[in-house]
Amino acid sequence: MFSIIQAAGWPIWPLIACSILALALVIERFISLQAKKIAPAHLLQEVLSVSRVAVPAPEVINQLEKNSALGEVLASGFRALHNNPRCSEVDLRASMEGVGRMVAHRLERYLSALATIASAAPLMGLFGTVVGMIEIFGSQTPAGGATGGNPAQLAHGISVALYNTAFGLIVAIPSLIFWRYFRARIDAYLLTLELASERLARHLNTLRK
Repeated sequence: MFSIIQAAGWPIWPLIACSILALALVIERFISLQAKKIAPAHLLQEVLSVSRVAVPAPEVINQLEKNSALGEVLASGFRALHNNPRCSEVDLRASMEGVGRMVAHRLERYLSALATIASAAPLMGLFGTVVGMIEIFGSQTPAGGATGGNPAQLAHGISVALYNTAFGLIVAIPSLIFWRYFRARIDAYLLTLELASERLARHLNTLRK
């Protein structure tokens, strides 16, 4: 592996840094976007069951808020109704939508960095290719000199060009795949949160009548 890095030359080091960063981001997103941390399967049913007769106590609301992202959104609806029992349905929905936007922003954290790596890695590989081509042309004998060129410099230039191109694609392709995967996963979570908050809003509106 070290021999490949040596053959690829100095342009490969930024790509190695990008690959390490992309791997760290992917691992962090896998840990942070677990279903139990975002939208536990039976949480909504449990919340509806607990609030079947009345709005839960503040202690229960605080516990719900710490449960997950979904719990945070649902707790905001309870808290709005608890603070102002006469609040309108519009205000109730606005309270949950505001918290939902903050949750969405938190879920999308680091995705832009992963997308940037996916876009920049091929360009960095292309830069390494250009550096390699420069070394190839530099190995050629100037006009009027002896025939032939420097074989070692020529071989090194070819190595720099090819290795950097390949490594740029190796970094970019998985980064793009994981970015699309996390994007789709977050969209599914946001849909779940939106539907759950809509159902809770209808439930609380019925509860007040």
